[in-house]
Amino acid sequence: MDKLRRVLSGDEPTPEEESSIITQINDMSTLSWSTRIKAFCICFVLGILLSFLGSIALFLHRGIVVFAVFYTIGNVVSMASTCFLMGPFKQIKKMFAETRLIATSIVIVAIVMTFISAIVLKKAGLTLIFIIIQSLAMTWYSLSYIPYARDAVRSTVSACFEV
Repeated sequence: MDKLRRVLSGDEPTPEEESSIITQINDMSTLSWSTRIKAFCICFVLGILLSFLGSIALFLHRGIVVFAVFYTIGNVVSMASTCFLMGPFKQIKKMFAETRLIATSIVIVAIVMTFISAIVLKKAGLTLIFIIIQSLAMTWYSLSYIPYARDAVRSTVSACFEV
């Protein structure tokens, strides 16, 4: 408060005070932990709801395009919900870390190709293939955040195929 009074009275802040003021403004603009959790939950549930609505639209014979759009937007919103927990820049940095680079790339390509095959090409079979790829890539990407989860899945799958 003293710094604010000095600024308002016309006293010039020192460079150290200026950097701390910038830091304070940055700290004030961040969300509290409870707000982050609430926003994450709302965004994640909204993403699941959109994906679920897409599935319902498919069973109501609304077409593969409606399903693909709702399902894919739901996945994107669910994936974006984690930005509230760690911040968007940190999330993007973690997404493109060496351990997740391939999974992230496949998810992004599958999302783009799902939209292209559904909206532009209007090919139901191709759209369905990209939705399956997208789902598998999202699962593999999500498992990368759980310690040793990928190793457990690899071991399980290899044990299932060994005779």
